[in-house]
Amino acid sequence: GHTTGPSLNNDKLYKFAYSAEVYVDRVKASLQKSAGYRISSGVDVNLLWRNPDNDDDQLIKITIRDVQVENVNERPAAKNIFKGKSTEKIIGKEYLEALQRPIVLELVRGKVKNFYSHQNEPGFTQNIKRGLASLFQLQLHSGATREVDISGKCNTTYHVRQDQVTKIKALDSCEIEKQGFTSHNQILDVSTKATSATIYVLEDGFIKSIKAEENYVLLLNSRRKTGAKIVSKQRLELKSVQAGPGLIAGKQVASVIKTLGSSYVAVPLVAEPVKSECKKCPSLSEHWQSIREHMYPEKLSKAQATRSFLSFIQNIRKATKEEILQIIRSENKELLPQVVDAVTSAQTPASLEAILEFLDFKDASTSTLQERFLYACGFASHPNEILLKSLTAKFKGDIANEEIRETLVIVMGALIRKLCDREGCKLPAVVEAKRLILSRLEKAKKDDNVRMYLLALKNALLPEAIPLLLKYAESEEGHISNVAATALQRYDPSFLTKEVKETMNRIYHQNRKVHEKTVRTTAAAIILNSNPSYMEVKNILLSIGELPLEMSKYMLSMIQDILQFEMPSSKTVRQVLKDMRAHNYDRFSKMGSSSAYSGYITRGPDVSSTYSLDILYSGSGILRRSNMNIRIFDRNAELHASQVVIEAQGLESIIAATPDEGEENLDSFAGMSAILFDIQLRPVTFFQGYADLMSKMFSATGDPINVVKGLILLTDYSQEIQLQSGPRASTEFLGSLAIDISGGMEFSLWYRESKTNVKNRVAMFIAGNTEVDSFFIKTGMETTLEVETTLDFISTVQFSQYPFLVCMQMDRVESPFRRYVTKYESLPSGRRYTARRGKAELLAGNEYPLHQENSNMCRKVFGAKSDSSSNWF
Repeated sequence: GHTTGPSLNNDKLYKFAYSAEVYVDRVKASLQKSAGYRISSGVDVNLLWRNPDNDDDQLIKITIRDVQVENVNERPAAKNIFKGKSTEKIIGKEYLEALQRPIVLELVRGKVKNFYSHQNEPGFTQNIKRGLASLFQLQLHSGATREVDISGKCNTTYHVRQDQVTKIKALDSCEIEKQGFTSHNQILDVSTKATSATIYVLEDGFIKSIKAEENYVLLLNSRRKTGAKIVSKQRLELKSVQAGPGLIAGKQVASVIKTLGSSYVAVPLVAEPVKSECKKCPSLSEHWQSIREHMYPEKLSKAQATRSFLSFIQNIRKATKEEILQIIRSENKELLPQVVDAVTSAQTPASLEAILEFLDFKDASTSTLQERFLYACGFASHPNEILLKSLTAKFKGDIANEEIRETLVIVMGALIRKLCDREGCKLPAVVEAKRLILSRLEKAKKDDNVRMYLLALKNALLPEAIPLLLKYAESEEGHISNVAATALQRYDPSFLTKEVKETMNRIYHQNRKVHEKTVRTTAAAIILNSNPSYMEVKNILLSIGELPLEMSKYMLSMIQDILQFEMPSSKTVRQVLKDMRAHNYDRFSKMGSSSAYSGYITRGPDVSSTYSLDILYSGSGILRRSNMNIRIFDRNAELHASQVVIEAQGLESIIAATPDEGEENLDSFAGMSAILFDIQLRPVTFFQGYADLMSKMFSATGDPINVVKGLILLTDYSQEIQLQSGPRASTEFLGSLAIDISGGMEFSLWYRESKTNVKNRVAMFIAGNTEVDSFFIKTGMETTLEVETTLDFISTVQFSQYPFLVCMQMDRVESPFRRYVTKYESLPSGRRYTARRGKAELLAGNEYPLHQENSNMCRKVFGAKSDSSSNWF
């Protein structure tokens, strides 16, 4: 035994039986019902040459013969796509010939030093041969090593016990050219796990049998029941050893290879990327025509719209710039915004070039499309530097519409953060965009400009912007200090230094100047959310008795919510309350209508979602701020799914009431600001100034103002997987949301009541497709999930008495939820086997209870209404 690798005997022909199987199925399913196929064949192996100077350097010839293709699981004749077809018919004559051409391996100490094959062999058959050749690579002593095979250069560990060798390949360590992308937020993404193990049994120094198995598991993080697995198995078994051809004499490998003919060359053992051409695929415009009717604005809250949106994106990703422009240029006004959503979400170089060529920012008449484009850029699932560079260039150019200019810089902020999250903070385009925003903010004179750059920073969340945000929060008034404070609130508490907390304490306790209630309550929320000290909590609790009534009630509610919801600072708050209890009863028994409340919408094994709702009124019963948040989180990540803030100020004059202290000079204003999937959108103004308010109030239909409408690509996962048996697999998970959020505010002076209404209509569709592609067959599984729902949030205030009555309602309508799994096997000829299973259910509607005090108030509000309507006349 002087060799350290397997050794073949001279003049022998080793005859093996070989099979390679592929299975695709749901993660937990048994393989008996999986989709897939099996290739089986004979494999002949003989020794061609042994190096006279080194016994451990051998050339072996491997020939595949008698190829069969069959189902991996028994299928009844009617469902067997291979039935009645010869192998030649299934694989194709030229491919079959290629497959049966021998290959030659140079093995040195059991490792493949060179892989010789025909130079112009089709990639698909070459990869199947590489999969077989890689099985012959093994070492006969235990230990870890990095070695190259079909999967790339991988960390491999061998365990040797007498005549048995186990080879474990760490697939996540393989260096191979990778294609694909993942989603920006982990909650929206897919997690993967891959394993590979091969067991060798040896006899007489050579291989008796090999069993290899490779597994890929893909799971949707937001719903781990949804996923897919690919299993690839290989088997090689020695059937007989016969007398075989003699050795070829020669000193050098090269001379021996020459004797085989001129077409044999050394080719890499690592798989080459291959893609089968689609012969009957529709063109982009044919595909668009087939889904067009589902994309009208009024149909967007249906799951069919989101399904169509996803298939459209997949087709745009394969299209050229010209094909894309052809659709954009020929489409009508109603459908164009949806086309823009899809083209921008596709995120290919061609789609970006097409949309930038089409949109003219100097033309104010297409501002709706410009806005849809910009928001789709903000929501981009895997933005790159080129996108940010293009937007920066547009920002420096002429922009006809001021609101678009604002949206553009706000979106640049969002892209800066996404690129920084992926280690891209030092990219030239990111550095340039950061410099632009920070330097323009320092120079800005007009309030509107200041606000726009602050909103961009609220998205970018740059650590270096914190000092600027502190300055604006403390030294400015109204809107400006508000945006700066809420921007600081979005930072991870780990960034909030001692200086930040000192400033927030000064703002809350008004040590240097009088601040508005909205900014003071935000400052308090920041303090309480970033690991507050005992003294900080104590000072806030002591201040509660000295505050104006409504703010006092609000702060009290915030403290109760921290305790009820067991937030991180609840331990400190409990401690302080325990020490203060004696002299404090009156402080904690406040009248008032403001409140803050959090609760769960769903609690699941994978992800949970929470809502928080807080409302702050002025002393005269007019809304100052209502803030509704929905957050989604799993064990390691969080996603701020939505925030809708309605703010109003200076409205006391309508009901001839006295403004609160420090708010006498505030201009009349009401507006709405939203965050969607971690991105701050451009705020919308309902009215600004007293005259504007009056004209709107008397013509008010109470029609909601649309805040955001469109289609968003949320989950965007695509990976190519090279299987070690030769075929390539691809897996795609796409999830999209059609969203329509509107909000309104109406007054009735007659009833002395005001109403704010926020309606969130959403349809969601997720599609996963996992497919194994061998040139002659495709097999795979498609999973789809769809849900449509509406979440309504209404608050009604009656300010005819004090404390005024406030009723908040949060309802979710009954929602259809459907899921399907389709497994398939198909031949290029169009012959196809499919098995489909599905389940549709109605998720019951829900009225969220918010809190007891609120339920009591609602009874009064709606009780009072029914009395008053009857005695009108």
